[in-house]
Amino acid sequence: MKIGLKTVGLALCVSAMTFLAASPSAHAAKCGNTSAGFNKWVEATKKEAARKGFSQRTINATLGNVSYRKNTIRLDRSQSSFKLSLKQFMQKRGANAIVSRGKKLKRQNSKLFANIERKYGVPPGVLLAIWGMETGFGGFIGKEDTISALATLAYDCRRSAFFTKELYAAMSIIQNGQLTRKQMRGAAHGELGQTQFLPSNYLRFAVDGDRNGRADLLRSRTDALMSTANYLRGYGWRRGGGYQPGQANFRVIQAWNAAGVYQKAIAIIALQIDS
Repeated sequence: MKIGLKTVGLALCVSAMTFLAASPSAHAAKCGNTSAGFNKWVEATKKEAARKGFSQRTINATLGNVSYRKNTIRLDRSQSSFKLSLKQFMQKRGANAIVSRGKKLKRQNSKLFANIERKYGVPPGVLLAIWGMETGFGGFIGKEDTISALATLAYDCRRSAFFTKELYAAMSIIQNGQLTRKQMRGAAHGELGQTQFLPSNYLRFAVDGDRNGRADLLRSRTDALMSTANYLRGYGWRRGGGYQPGQANFRVIQAWNAAGVYQKAIAIIALQIDS
């Protein structure tokens, strides 16, 4: 993950977000609900990507080698854990283990978390709860080919517009040199890194916390945690505000994930770690 600046700078963001802000093309590829039209959709999307300003090199590196992922569609349709009760969800996700390890990591990395809270106003518990819930503290960030997963979801009619934006964001990350196609592996919906950023959020909020010249949310816990705090601040986190339901910062946790049971679990786990 090579970045020429110590953060995803303003010029880079403006350039990348140009792709995302572009108005829908009159020649936009037609979505589908089976794999039958996927290859035709890919060819149409290549042409649309060229019109949006992507280089042929980027198009070849991304859309030139994609496949329809049935498993991605299956997982998109069956997010059953979010239908559990809060107690069941906490048990399934191993909330007690996350709290226990979270407290240990908080002690071991006290200087890092103090620096993050000083800069972004986000307490350790919230970051550790998200980190633990998303990837088991970086233990499993996913192995799915991000471009194929996003292309599949962009082609699928259920949320085509949303994931088309994310596909172009992922292509921007590659075109800007932040990640290579080979490095772009993550979760089934295209999430990347130790706290699972969608590509558009990677572009907006990734920071080089360890100051090694690249914002590496996959391999650097410092970058991942600082970027997560930057994301939360970007969505309105108030320094010193509470984050339980009904408090000022709970709405920011809601911006992280739309599932109510997930939001409450994060708030509970975070409070137990911070206590």
